[in-house]
Amino acid sequence: MSRKALAALAGIVTLATACGNGGGSGEGGGPVTLNYQMWVDSQVPAYKQCADAFTKKNPDITIKLSSVAWAQYWQNLTTQVVSGTAPDVFRDSVAYYPQFAKNHQLLDIAPMVERDKVDLGQYQKGLTDIWVRDGKRYGLPLDWDTVGVFYNKDQVKKAGLDPATLAEWTWNPQDGGTFEKAIAALTVDDKGRKGTDPGFDKDHVAVYGIAPDYNTGALGQTGWAAFAASNGFKYLDKNPFGTKYFYDDPKLAETIDWFAGLIKKGYAPAYDKQSALGGDAVLQAGKTAMVMAGSWMAKPYLDNKTLNLAVAPLPTGPQGRMTPINGVSDAIYAGTKHKDEAWKWVKFVGSSECQDLVAATTEVLPAITTASDKALAAHKAAGRDVQPFVDEAKAEGGTFLLPVTDHADKINEIMDVAISSVLLGQADAKTALPKANTEVNALFQE
Repeated sequence: MSRKALAALAGIVTLATACGNGGGSGEGGGPVTLNYQMWVDSQVPAYKQCADAFTKKNPDITIKLSSVAWAQYWQNLTTQVVSGTAPDVFRDSVAYYPQFAKNHQLLDIAPMVERDKVDLGQYQKGLTDIWVRDGKRYGLPLDWDTVGVFYNKDQVKKAGLDPATLAEWTWNPQDGGTFEKAIAALTVDDKGRKGTDPGFDKDHVAVYGIAPDYNTGALGQTGWAAFAASNGFKYLDKNPFGTKYFYDDPKLAETIDWFAGLIKKGYAPAYDKQSALGGDAVLQAGKTAMVMAGSWMAKPYLDNKTLNLAVAPLPTGPQGRMTPINGVSDAIYAGTKHKDEAWKWVKFVGSSECQDLVAATTEVLPAITTASDKALAAHKAAGRDVQPFVDEAKAEGGTFLLPVTDHADKINEIMDVAISSVLLGQADAKTALPKANTEVNALFQE
C-alpha cells in the first residue's frame, strides 16, 4: 500500500494545539496562529506533541494543525497557493514541490538554515539534497522510508517455506529467481493446488502469491522501482532536476514484462480487478500471501490482529538488492504573513526535539539518524521487527532516490497509461515504454 493509498483513508481533522487568539497577526509582538497542514491523519497525534512542545517554548505562537486526504490535499493546495490562501506551512512531496518552487510559491529557507547553523549532516544520507533547487532550499527532511515485502506467516508456513530463506531470496526478469518460486508456492487455486503443483488452475485462484502495487505511475515506488533498479535501470540523466528520462531502457521493459507475467501465470491478481482497490484490500481479505509496501505501513500491518504478518527485505536482483528511499519535508508558503514564526516552526519540526517525540510513536522513521534509532528501539519494544527496512537503508549503494523533476504530474499520466497497457495485456513493454519515453522527454523541449 503506497503513501497515497494510506493517505486516501484520512478524513479531515483539525486540532488547535494551544489556546490563544487564533486570528492574531503578530504585529507589535502579539500572538500568531500558524496554519499547518498535512495529509496523513494517523500522524496528527505525533505532530500535535511537537506542536504542544513548540508552543510551550514559544507561547505567542499557536499551531493550528489539519489533515486532509491525499487527493483533496493537492487539489486544494494548488488552488490555495494561487489564490493566496495557502496554509503558512504544509507537508510537501518530491512529486509536487518542483512546480511550486518553479512558480515562486515556496519560501527559500537556505539563508535561515545557514544563519541558524542547522546541522544538515544529522539527517539520513541523501535526503537533504532533494529539497534544493538552484541553490535555494525548500525544506528540511522529516522522515525516510524504504520498501519491503510483508508476508502472511501462516500462509508461508502452510506452503512449507522457511521464513529464514526469505531474507536471502533472489530475483531476475527471466525466471523470477527464488522470489518467483516463493510466489508460486504461495499461490493456491480453489482446489488447494499450489502454483508449483501439476494441474494448478490459474483461472480459479483462491489465494495469490503476491498482490503487487499497480498504482505506482511514473515512480513505481512500491511496485516495479526496486526490481528495475536492481536490473540496472535508472530514471534519468541526473537527480534531482534532470531533463532526460530513460523509460525506454530495455531493463525496465524486462521488469514490467515480468510483472505482467505474474498475472498471466495466475500468481498475481489481474490488473483490472485489483488496480482500483490496491494490494492492501486483497491482503486484508486474505486473498494474497504477500504485498510490497513502505516502512510507513509497519505499524498498521504488524499490529494487525486478524492477519499474522511479518516483513522481509526485497529480493536481490542482478545488480544487487535495491530499494527507493524517500521522505517528506515541510514547506513554508511564500505568501505567509508570518515568515519568521513559520521558520521557527519548520526548524523545530526538523530538530531532534520534535523528531524524538515522533520516534516514540513509531508512526514514521524520522530523518535524523539518532531519532530513527530511537524509533527502531520503540518498534522492537512493541514487538515489531522492522530491521529489514533499516538494513536496506544502511546497505552501501543499496538505495536510490525517486526522480525529482519538472512536469511530474504529466509524466505520471503518460507512464501510468503506458505501464497499465502492458499489465492489461494490451501492449508489449518494448513498444509501449519507448513511445511513452519520447512523450515524456518532449515535455522538456516545450
